[in-house]
Amino acid sequence: MTPALNCLKKQKISHKIYKYQHEPTTQAYGLEAVEKLNIDQELVFKTLVVMLDNHELAVAIIPVAQKLSFKRIAKALGAKKSSMADKDSVVRSSGYVLGGVSPLGQKKALRTVIDLSAQTLAIMLVSAGKRGLEIELAPTDLARLTRANFAEICL
Repeated sequence: MTPALNCLKKQKISHKIYKYQHEPTTQAYGLEAVEKLNIDQELVFKTLVVMLDNHELAVAIIPVAQKLSFKRIAKALGAKKSSMADKDSVVRSSGYVLGGVSPLGQKKALRTVIDLSAQTLAIMLVSAGKRGLEIELAPTDLARLTRANFAEICL
């Protein structure tokens, strides 16, 4: 049981768990989930942690096949600039390993933005906090649990 799954159980949020065998040599974790689970890639989202210009960490949740726009995520969070957070900061802040960072159950709650494309979906998949483990839930539930806003944050 991961902190993300504990969070969903505690809040009594409807969800489904997907497991697959993670290949240690894989670098594209989200696309690996799409392939191994044979799921439409528009439904699978990756969790990215960014550093804002004021040294604040924040979370961006975007479709796995998309690239984050650093200008758009900064603007959505009221900052001038953003960049990818370094991996040590991500692990320390979230409590998760890279490739298994869930937006749910993080050690430190960070401001979160979900790409606008998720609003059109009935369900989406995000990491459950471990490589090879995904959670299916409603985008509205994810937004409520993470206190996220929706914005256009992809290139």
